[in-house]
Amino acid sequence: MVGYRSLRSLVGVHAGIAVLLAGTAGHARAAHGEVTDFQQVVADAAREFQVPPEVLLGVSYQASWWEGNGGRPSTQGGYGPMHLTDTTAGKAYTNRPGEGPVDSTGTKDPSEHTLNTAAALTGVRPEKVRTDEKENVRAGAALLASYQQETTGGRPKEAGRWYAAVARYSQAGDQANAAAYADAVYTSIRTGLEHTRKDGQHIVLPATPAVAPEQGQLAKLRLRRGTPRAEQPECPTSLDCRFVPAAATNYQVASRPANGIKINTIVIHDIEGSYQAGISTFQNPSSGVSAHYVMKADGSETTQMVPTGGIAFHSGNYWVNMHSVGIEHEGFAAQGATWFTPATYQATAQLVRYLAKKFDIPLDRQHIIGHDNVLPVSGPAIPGAHWDPGPYWDWKKFMILLSPQGKRDKEVKDHGHGTVRPGQAVTIAPGFRHNIQTVQVCDTMPAAGGAGRSTAGGGTTVACTTQTQPSNFLFVRTAPRHDAPLFADPTIHSDGTPGSDRIDDWGSTVVGGQQFVVADQKGEWTAIWYTGNKVWFHNPHGRNTKPAPHARIIRPKTGLTAVPLYSTAYPQPDEYPAGLSPSAQKPLGVYTFPQGQAYVSTAPPQHTDDFFKATPTRPETVVTGRDTYDLIQYNHRLALVNHHDTR
Repeated sequence: MVGYRSLRSLVGVHAGIAVLLAGTAGHARAAHGEVTDFQQVVADAAREFQVPPEVLLGVSYQASWWEGNGGRPSTQGGYGPMHLTDTTAGKAYTNRPGEGPVDSTGTKDPSEHTLNTAAALTGVRPEKVRTDEKENVRAGAALLASYQQETTGGRPKEAGRWYAAVARYSQAGDQANAAAYADAVYTSIRTGLEHTRKDGQHIVLPATPAVAPEQGQLAKLRLRRGTPRAEQPECPTSLDCRFVPAAATNYQVASRPANGIKINTIVIHDIEGSYQAGISTFQNPSSGVSAHYVMKADGSETTQMVPTGGIAFHSGNYWVNMHSVGIEHEGFAAQGATWFTPATYQATAQLVRYLAKKFDIPLDRQHIIGHDNVLPVSGPAIPGAHWDPGPYWDWKKFMILLSPQGKRDKEVKDHGHGTVRPGQAVTIAPGFRHNIQTVQVCDTMPAAGGAGRSTAGGGTTVACTTQTQPSNFLFVRTAPRHDAPLFADPTIHSDGTPGSDRIDDWGSTVVGGQQFVVADQKGEWTAIWYTGNKVWFHNPHGRNTKPAPHARIIRPKTGLTAVPLYSTAYPQPDEYPAGLSPSAQKPLGVYTFPQGQAYVSTAPPQHTDDFFKATPTRPETVVTGRDTYDLIQYNHRLALVNHHDTR
């Protein structure tokens, strides 16, 4: 679940429309620099800069679905209906409040500052081009015309002769991706499009079947050959799988793992919507999000939308995205059992086994995780973090399906209870079918909107209903008693209120497959180190845990009072080459790892790294740092600690 609602859109073929640009005259403004007649604004800009209007409309559709996004930047620093870029180090390029930046790095590369170049061509201040849709369209038209002038020496009326200019407008760093962008624009021109903007304006690009793009112009751009785009889906043969590309601005082209970035994690999501809604959203440039795969609830279809080598924007944490593959599922977290069918588990298990073999990913709960296990990039974003696939994804069943058949049969019979001792690492293992839990499912008006985010710590509750059914989690409490308060995550309950049994209050739960260090044992209750505290869960005769004898336990280095926690592992600023701005590597001040506590490290220490996509003037670049970080199971979510600070 990546924080979107179903978008209002209609895309179709409309041949035989006689008038290319319809709409009333005038340029009345709406709020935030919006225009009330977008179609006329495009027509005027096309005329002013001698760009074929169908080309300008086609480029704007591919760039933004004709949306202005209220003057906010996209995940890649693009502004307005023409997606003119202006990246600056430290900015949060995201239109999803509360999820944090997807790409917070800035460089001096010209392809990442097209807004300033375009503004200079029109003589309008860059600030106005960012927020005023009319000026943004004019600036985009001027930039496109300048590319055409440089390529062919003129501004021809024939739309097909603008192929190289359109390809260059993509700012792609290689021939294949530049051509894919241009081909998508010309397909739109050839077949026609309709789309209703968020403000209600219905925009039409009539079909022009006779347009003949001059694809041979691409050689004039002298782009690198680069990595070929995936045309065939990367799926096991047992799945009915197709490839439908996400919008180019919703992910980054990369050549993982050949470029040195290891893919070591698979993240399970749910869409909070239908199969087709998920696909449409990832195709929408204004959504700013994507996943590698989308799974239909009945298991009958799988759609790949980003090549596995590419970096999809799916988890709300760019560093996690760098090292993971994201799989979205049709359905709603609070209705999980309704949507997560046996066919869903079977199909997803086939895909995960295929990916794990391809990238050498261990098939365990430390590498196969949920979106609810990922920390956002900053403390303020944590209260609104997503919690899918939620309490009704049957992790026990799913992990059994991932096992070889012999081990699978053993896991079905093995309940694995045992003695629990302080200092020992244990795996949370409540099962699913017989682990009946009660939660409150509440309708709310969130304080900082967005579907699928936790609102347990904010917003106005409208109504709650009680829901009791098999679940994958256990509640954790502040004392070894059933009537003790539930533990309150300090970010969700910053006002000091106790933890709750709300379905979105993930801070008071542990989930099957997670591993922790036992802090204490009293009667039927077990305590673990969790969120810098000692919390308790009911565990009579060890029935809800299994020993984890091979887990690696880490503690603060002797002499340190506490160890800082992070949600990313970026290199130090002095490790970045000139011209590449460092990503911010800052501790999560809201959490602490005190001396005297211990946590399970879920993988060997990993070197810091960062990624910069290829541009026309720069090959893709991976920056690797000297520091190493341990990924630990800190609470419901995973956190990072500098290996130098631990023992």
